[in-house]
Amino acid sequence: MIITLTHTDTSEIANALLKARSRLGSASGLVLTLIVAAEQRSFAKAYAAAQTAAREHPCRLVLVVKTAGKTDRLDADIHLAEDVPGEVIVLRLSGEVREHAESVVLPMLLPDSPVVMWWPSNAPDTPGDDVLGQLADRRITDAASSSDPIKALEVRAIHHSPGDTDLTWTRLTLWRALLTAALDQYPMRILSATVVGPRNNAPANLMAAWLESRLKVSVTRKPSAGPGITSVKLETPGGDIVIAREDGKTASYAIPGQPRRTVALKRRDINELLTEELRRLDADDVYAAALAALLTREGQPLPEPEPVRKRKEAGAIAAARVAKTGARAGSRKAARVQEALSRQDPPLHVAHAHAAGAS
Repeated sequence: MIITLTHTDTSEIANALLKARSRLGSASGLVLTLIVAAEQRSFAKAYAAAQTAAREHPCRLVLVVKTAGKTDRLDADIHLAEDVPGEVIVLRLSGEVREHAESVVLPMLLPDSPVVMWWPSNAPDTPGDDVLGQLADRRITDAASSSDPIKALEVRAIHHSPGDTDLTWTRLTLWRALLTAALDQYPMRILSATVVGPRNNAPANLMAAWLESRLKVSVTRKPSAGPGITSVKLETPGGDIVIAREDGKTASYAIPGQPRRTVALKRRDINELLTEELRRLDADDVYAAALAALLTREGQPLPEPEPVRKRKEAGAIAAARVAKTGARAGSRKAARVQEALSRQDPPLHVAHAHAAGAS
């Protein structure tokens, strides 16, 4: 079932959704709300990825599309009982409505359920302060969609707040699992590490930062032709642990004292990455530590801890309020003085003027 509403508002959309669900006789059974800030050029790809994720995580999917129209207008498409469990609401905003996306999205959220925000491209520098990001418990960005992924990842690191994540980190899941398994099988002291990948490959830089933060050793970053991360080597007193992948599909897995093995290590698409990321809805402290190590490696200043930043923001707001209150009090005091002067008979300022003329 597809319901199309033109020149509509949020109450009409909510009523149409309620009536449609009542006609279908289906229970909700939805576990979260996924908001997607989609663009016209990437809408189809983002929609497909969100639908794939909804097969594992039944959700209310809200796609927010800001169109180029100048007329103030809100259009909506509601998809129910299709091939994906859950509900799909496509909101198209134009004109001044584009500037108030949070007011349109807020009534669409499921009550008492987690909210996840995903920017397939053009994510804000500070997702936690974005008007839509503030509605979410979890915020997903993708530095790979930027023209400079490494710079974009550094910006994410500088402005990181609990609940933020980036698909650059998700791309490392299989690599991290293999390296952890290798150290479980061969628990030797690590002397150093080397990560090899293309110069502009953000996952390779983040991998080096993660190893540095966890192993507390020097990690060398070397360039290669790719695709993606080519190899990771951990040097130990008894030999090297090496995971090498040159075709982007399979990797050789070598541990001292054991035969070399071949393991599946393909480069995953956006559908798989988003599906994995929705499995976790709490803050990722390991990712936060890796971002801090990334900034240290790049010589960037570390962000202030969240409580300190919150206190500073609260202090600035309080100071502004005090200043504003003081200005108002000053204005009221001046008005009272002026009123008192005018009640004098003759007014004091007039009497002073006469006295000055007499002298």
